Amino acid sequence: MNRTEMEMSGPGGNRRTRTVKRKVWGGLRQWKLLGMFEIDQQHEFYSLTCMMKEGLCAAVQNTIDNPIPNEFSEDDYKLEVTQIHKDFRMETFAGPVFASLRRSLGMSEKEYQHSLSSEGSYLQFISNSKSKADFFLTNDKRFFLKTQNRREVRFLLSNLRIYMEHLEKFPHSLLVKFLGVHRIRIPHRRKKYFIVMQSVFYPDERINARYDIKGCEVSRWTDPAPEGSQVIVVLKDLNFEGQFITLDHQRPWLLRQVEIDTAFLRELNVLDYSLLLAHQPLHQDERNHTLSFATLIMRTKKSVTTGSGPAVPGAVLEEDLPEVNGRTSQSQITETSVDGGGGGGDSLDQDELLDRAGAESAELREFQAQNRRLLPNFKNPLHVIDGPEQRYFVGIIDIFTVYGFKKRLEHLWKRLRHPGQTFSTVSPPEYCQRLCQWVQDHSK
Repeated sequence: MNRTEMEMSGPGGNRRTRTVKRKVWGGLRQWKLLGMFEIDQQHEFYSLTCMMKEGLCAAVQNTIDNPIPNEFSEDDYKLEVTQIHKDFRMETFAGPVFASLRRSLGMSEKEYQHSLSSEGSYLQFISNSKSKADFFLTNDKRFFLKTQNRREVRFLLSNLRIYMEHLEKFPHSLLVKFLGVHRIRIPHRRKKYFIVMQSVFYPDERINARYDIKGCEVSRWTDPAPEGSQVIVVLKDLNFEGQFITLDHQRPWLLRQVEIDTAFLRELNVLDYSLLLAHQPLHQDERNHTLSFATLIMRTKKSVTTGSGPAVPGAVLEEDLPEVNGRTSQSQITETSVDGGGGGGDSLDQDELLDRAGAESAELREFQAQNRRLLPNFKNPLHVIDGPEQRYFVGIIDIFTVYGFKKRLEHLWKRLRHPGQTFSTVSPPEYCQRLCQWVQDHSK
């Protein structure tokens, strides 16, 4: 394992290290919505989150200063960099690999650094999850930071290569995007592992309902917030009964992508993951499906290339393109060029894309078939799907629970405790099939 130590000091160098304990919840300054609190100087996590911000700023600066390689060796996946600050140490795992993922999402390192280390305080998200993890949001609510135990982090890092391969093969995957793994060591305190993730619910200004779906019944009801209240409540499966994800022509894509992603998780032998789902009404101008030619080209570019990284294989097929001026837009795209992404790269016209597709294997053609939707012109396009009336935010999270001995015993106990009912602790193949079935039954 390659370890590099770097002396670091910064604006937070004189920051006190003792934790200021929160006396009562009422003493916190509430954020715009209940259930989310600004971590101010009276908050018990203020000292920790200040250190996180300082450490993350330095960690990202390290990737800014050191170019990302085009190909990764096994050492890159095992790389651990330790940066020494005045009151703590920050360790970053597989930094270049995660930097390459951020780049593929069209995210600059400066942009990422600014969001993680801006002057605005982090927010604490009060989750109704049974997990003992702490959840933080950056001040702009773009990135989630979640504490993890050592086993979960080791599981992610040991499967990082195949996770990256899956996202490369299926760049429109619904799997949550992990953007960094870190460990913070503070003298005389227990070390903390945490991960940085892209928030599925971003931007959230107009979201009017949020759900955590596991495809089962037991313990899958949450009391909604009182009518007219602004409390953030993440609802569950039983709260969604009687409703549908209405997508029309995008429904087959969603069903196929859920199948692909859950099959990947089944191969990892994991269960208990969740399908995060939220929706908001579309504005009248967002419901207009007659796209301008310029908008169509821009959205096609997003669909063929993910972000500013290298071009990924894939093409938008004719049946998924709307009509423009009485003819399919495929014929119009053939007359122009689609930027290959990455800034200054070679441009590819549609004929070249189709020729390349025809020459590739059946596996690649299958990949293209599932990767056909036009990504919306939006800040978080990979997790956003527009239906006729609603905009949906969709992502699969919490993929660290392995179906081991303890979970097998839990499965047997729940079978006795909840006869005839469905519960979360089942084998990975059954869990996978059941979640796919839930999406099938609750979409149209």
